[in-house]
Parts: sequence; structure tokens; C-alpha cells
Amino acid sequence: MRTLRTSAGPFGERPFYTDDEIERMCSDALVETALMPREPGAVRIERFIEKRFKAPVIYERLSTEVLGFTEFGPNGVQAIHIAEALDASSKSEARRINSTLAHEAGHGLMHAHLFALGLDHGRLFGNDPDVTSQRVLCRDEDSQSIRSKRRYDGRWWEFQANRAIGALLMPREIFLLFMKQFVEERGTFGLPALPLERRNEAIAAAANMFDVNPAAARIRVDGFFSDASKQLTL
Repeated sequence: MRTLRTSAGPFGERPFYTDDEIERMCSDALVETALMPREPGAVRIERFIEKRFKAPVIYERLSTEVLGFTEFGPNGVQAIHIAEALDASSKSEARRINSTLAHEAGHGLMHAHLFALGLDHGRLFGNDPDVTSQRVLCRDEDSQSIRSKRRYDGRWWEFQANRAIGALLMPREIFLLFMKQFVEERGTFGLPALPLERRNEAIAAAANMFDVNPAAARIRVDGFFSDASKQLTL
């Protein structure tokens, strides 16, 4: 991880993580908490939060369109709050809770040190009203609009936390092991590629295997197989 300086002054710095750094950070954290699956399967993301941050997950009534927020203190994550409006009795909503938990865990892994350092958060986060000295509040629109660099609107902390969703719920090595059944070798070096005709099948199977919504599985597949004519992207 390195920091990028902006024109905002001495506190105008923000962390920059490469995709590989995020992948390794999330995988290492799962291993350290003994929650990395030994074979393809769902990650116990709520248990991960409890073990990794020693903090509770609190379900409560939140403002409309707010999915959750991470509460920080001088020692890191204090608690992760999730909107009780999300209905765990519905499979799609239960999976949405998983994605929200992973998103908030991403904040915990990547941004806790910013709060511990007591930085000027108004300048660091561009005076965003959803970021205070103690929390990062995440709205429903964040998970939809900041998934791709093409639509990136400058809210780097949300973009980074969204990158952790796939890395935590579908850890790279386990995910690629699962995908072997769908790929074929292509080219002179026999590199794996996902045939276009098997793309939707692979996305549906990944959603069921890792207990995530198809949208999250599609993003993960696209991250490694951006084009059916191209091989695996690492």
C-alpha cells in the first residue's frame, strides 16, 4: 500500500491499494482467522468480522437507502452496523447482507488506520457527509455505482471497499480452483480461458457455491475473465 498526496494539504493523502494487494490482504485475513475455506464454499463473513476485528455486528433500523456503516475508534473497528430492513429469510436478501458485511469488512481492513491516526477526515474524504470522525456510512447506491472504474466518481474509499467483496466472499485461489471446471486451455501456452457459451452457467454456479448474488458472481468472473477471447487475468 502506498499513499497518494493531493492538493488538500498535509492531510490530503489517501491510501492506494492495487488489486493484488487487496486480494492478498483479504486472503491473509481469512487465513489468520482460520476462516479460509479448504475447498470452494461460502465464507462465514459475519464470524470473520467478529474474529478479525473483535467487534460485534449490530442489526438495527437505519435511514432509508442505508445498508450499513462501520464505526471506528482509536483501536480500530468498534462495530459494524447493518440495516435490519434487509430480510435474511429471503435468499437474495441474505446474500445481499453477506455482500454488505464484506463491504464493511473491507473498510475495516483498509481504512481503520486513517481513523486511528486522527487525520482530518473532512479533508481526507473530501468533506463527504457520510464520513465522520467515527464512521463510514454506506448507501445502497454505493454498491451499484462504484463497482467499475468506468463509473468511478472519486469516492475512493467506497471503490476500495467494494473490491473487498469478491476478495472476501470468493477468495482468489479458491475461486480459481472452482472455475477450473468451466475453463479450457487456449493459445500456444495453454492458458485457461472461459468460453462465452459457459459464462452464464459459471456465474450461476459460482453464486450458488459461494452463496452470493449473481451480480456479485458476475463481477468476480469479469474480474478474471474480462473477455471470452482472452485468457485468465491475474
